[in-house]
Formats: sequence, C-alpha cells, structure tokens
Amino acid sequence: MKIEFTKMHGAGNDYIYVNTLKYPLVQPEAFAKEWSKPHTGIGSDGLVLIEPSEKGDFSMRIFNADGSEAMMCGNASRCVGKYLYEYGLTDKKEIALETLSGIKTLYLHLQGENVDSVTVDMGAPHDIRTVDLGNGYLFREGTAVNMGNPHLVIFTHDVSAIDLLSEGPAMEHHPLFPNRVNVEFAQILPDGNIRMRVWERGSGITQACGTGACATAVAATFTGRGKGKTDIIMDGGTLTIEYQPQNNRVLMTGPATKVFDGTINIDKNNIALWH
Repeated sequence: MKIEFTKMHGAGNDYIYVNTLKYPLVQPEAFAKEWSKPHTGIGSDGLVLIEPSEKGDFSMRIFNADGSEAMMCGNASRCVGKYLYEYGLTDKKEIALETLSGIKTLYLHLQGENVDSVTVDMGAPHDIRTVDLGNGYLFREGTAVNMGNPHLVIFTHDVSAIDLLSEGPAMEHHPLFPNRVNVEFAQILPDGNIRMRVWERGSGITQACGTGACATAVAATFTGRGKGKTDIIMDGGTLTIEYQPQNNRVLMTGPATKVFDGTINIDKNNIALWH
C-alpha cells in the first residue's frame, strides 16, 4: 500500500501533510513517530492530517514527532491553507479551519496562482499570567500564555546564549504545567522586534513555532516590553504578529512553503494502521 504525502514548512517548522479524504488513517500517532525520524523516515516535526469538517470548511489534526497530539499549530495552519488551494480542494481565499482549539480563519495571499503567504486569525489568547518558576532553574520568572495550546515565554538579554538542549526539557516538564508546555526564549531587539528560539512540547528544538510567536508577542505587551505589531525572528524565518489587546485578538502572517511531494510504502506489519 502506498500513501501520497506533501512535505511543507512554515518558517522552517516542517510537517508531513496527508489528505485523509484520499488516504484515511487510523493510529496516526504511530505514523507520526516513524515518519518524523530524520534518518529512517521522512524527517519532520510531525504529521498533519487534513480532514473534512462539520463546523468549518476543513479540519486539521496535528501529531508531534513523539506521537502526541497537539491542539494547534500556526505554521501548520498556514501550510494547510496553501495545500487546500493549490491542490484544488477549494477555490476559497478565506477558509474556516477547524482545530482542537477552535475555528481559525485563514486569509490566503496569492502570487499568481500560488499561495505566497497566509494570515491566520489566531483568536483570543487567555490565561495570561506571570509565573514564578522557583529555584533550580536558569530563570526564576516567566509569562504563561495559552494560544489554544500552552506556552511559557521567558525574556532574556541574549537568546543566543541559551542552551536549548538543557533548558528546554526542564522547562517543558516544569511542575507548574502538568500537561507539559511549549517554551519560548525571547530577546527584545533595539528596533522593538523580537528574536525568539523555541523548544516545542513533544518535538524539541524546532526552527519556528507560530503559536509560540503569537504567545511571545502577547507576553511582550503584557509585560510592557512590546508593541502591538511586531516581527518575531526565529531560526527558520520571520512571522509578523499583530496583537490587538482592545479586542483580545491575534493575527499571524507568514510564509507557507512546499518542499516536495512523495509516496511512502506501508508494509504488511503496518496494515492494521490503514482503514
């Protein structure tokens, strides 16, 4: 059995995309773990399933590289918009996408016949608060923000000095977050934009995180460090985030890039994972 997939990335945050209207899968957790492996699989931050929806135009499900299911991913949502339009599943340039954290509206920006970038209405951040991380950690204080998934934003004077491999896991599993948390280390630049590095819950170091960029912009405004509209500069690229505190709304704009199409074989040992 063969499954067609598309590998795409948003600012370096790369996922494997499968149209389940054509290839229905069960136990996607197992596929996410195997396919995400860089040497023996396709290599990615996880697996995204594009599915039908009774509440929106389409829905997406996201599985991290460790097989855990994520509530939302901003970078993945932009790539889903590009996929839906360029592969002819819709001709809409405004798409209602159902996620586990609610309906997100995608606004497609075209260059010719292709989707160049996407603006996502990420909705309202909530549970914004300052947290005391306690003793035994490199940082004592952080800002918690929920963007449909949990984030911990920590501001530092030099984000390049952070050892993500050691600090990321400790923060992800901090006792304040029993379901684990995405961690962003952020530095305010002289022009007011923000340099950010991320440790994603269930995936580790990634090149970018869309919901993390949104959480960082919200945290910057909440702590008096930021401005309403800012560029969040990550290892994989830059996203423009507009936080509107007056109506508690976050807009995220950034690129969506196709890497390649491919076909992967499902051997007889994995046949139970196929409908």
